Amino acid sequence: MVENTTKKILVVDDEKDILTYLSNILKRANYRVILADKGSEAVALATKELPDLIILDIALPGDMDGGDVASILSEKPSTRDIPIIFLTALMRKDEEEKLGKSGSRSMVAKPVTQEELLKAIDKALIC
Repeated sequence: MVENTTKKILVVDDEKDILTYLSNILKRANYRVILADKGSEAVALATKELPDLIILDIALPGDMDGGDVASILSEKPSTRDIPIIFLTALMRKDEEEKLGKSGSRSMVAKPVTQEELLKAIDKALIC
């Protein structure tokens, strides 16, 4: 398991309940957690805080969705190598398994269990 105490994770989701749920899981696992509920806020926080990992909802309302956020961050030298886990309700569990992992980006289907989330985080932080 990856040493968590110094790892910082940015969690981006427009649903407050999901932010709270994910934040609680991550804090119990001793990660430092940063939260954002908008795409523009996520880009600003990622650029400022340089997290070790980003958990990013794909379907974000408003200014930009998760794909836009990932695209913008991939163009910035300071953030392009930050691994991203896309967390989405737009995909079924069986589709998630077929997709697997691509580079420093992976997909996890909602709803996600604590075990599934922590496993995906370990995998992303080891690579």
